[in-house]
Amino acid sequence: MSLTIKEHVHFEQNGHEKVFSRRQQDAARKHYAHSFLTILPGLKKGDKTLLVVAGPTAVGKTGVAIKIAQAFRTDVVSADSRQIFKELTIGTAKPSEEELAQVRHHFVNTHSIKDDYDAAQYGRDALALISRLFEQHDVLILCGGSGLYIQAVCDGFDDIPEVSPGLREQLVHQYEQHGVQWLQERMQQLDNDHFQQIDQKNPHRLIRALEVRLSTGKSISAFRTRNKITHAFSIVKIGLELPREELYRRIDDRMDSMIRQGLFDEAKKLYQYKNRRALQTVGYQEIFDFMDGKYELDEAIRLLKRNSRRYAKRQLTWFKRDAEMNWFSGRDIEKIMEFVRLLKSGDTTNPTTVEQ
Repeated sequence: MSLTIKEHVHFEQNGHEKVFSRRQQDAARKHYAHSFLTILPGLKKGDKTLLVVAGPTAVGKTGVAIKIAQAFRTDVVSADSRQIFKELTIGTAKPSEEELAQVRHHFVNTHSIKDDYDAAQYGRDALALISRLFEQHDVLILCGGSGLYIQAVCDGFDDIPEVSPGLREQLVHQYEQHGVQWLQERMQQLDNDHFQQIDQKNPHRLIRALEVRLSTGKSISAFRTRNKITHAFSIVKIGLELPREELYRRIDDRMDSMIRQGLFDEAKKLYQYKNRRALQTVGYQEIFDFMDGKYELDEAIRLLKRNSRRYAKRQLTWFKRDAEMNWFSGRDIEKIMEFVRLLKSGDTTNPTTVEQ
């Protein structure tokens, strides 16, 4: 049943249900008035399909996912490693309340930055949720830019062997003594391929990758790709991209908007938690360093934009390695919807190319 035709719309926020009145629904409908139902023939009843919408930051994933979900009258399962945390709002570009009113979202505002939560746990939780949701829907949308989270759902992770006792403490001590640069240099020496795919400023991910490499002699990525899960549903992957200059302009503009919305104030409230894994990321770490007096405001803003662009490049590199990804312009929802229809009818020819 479509949530948009009920008397009230509910979605998960901070672990609770929030209710939107019909007047709020109507206002939001006007904002997203264009319907794509006319170009969808409808999936065969009983088929279960997970539509993955992936791509770099600022490419337009949320808008595309919402429009597809509205067309199929279904839910969106977020695959964003930071939007799950209720304390992080501005810096994670969460869907707005108006957007959340259109479609039920899951894994948004469901955890605290005080929680230890990783991709493996997310994969288990998300698959359990997806199984339940498929009892109500034939199609679900998995949307996000966190490659490991999407991989955890689509492919799964093999069990990683126990690491050598005390190794983590040794690595943490080196980090505390020499900073993230020491971790980066060790990763480049020991596992450069994986180093190029991860958030290189995130010490938690660097330490985890190093301890696995040093304990097992293998890259942590080897444990994440060996045994692919067999699902009882089909997976169709949709990748969004834009010409580089346009994407980078969007990233810079969105960062300016975040700053106007109060990103620095949000970061100040989170400063006491700055060593938590969720905050060792682009968009917050630069502000913490500014607060620590490492550089001036103008430099902090420059780094926020630069590092966000670099993060987008790493995201694209990650997703481009996936041969199952079907690529589209982030601007062209009609071609995306037509592609979904063609796939379900048996025509697997990708009808689009990104405009350069």
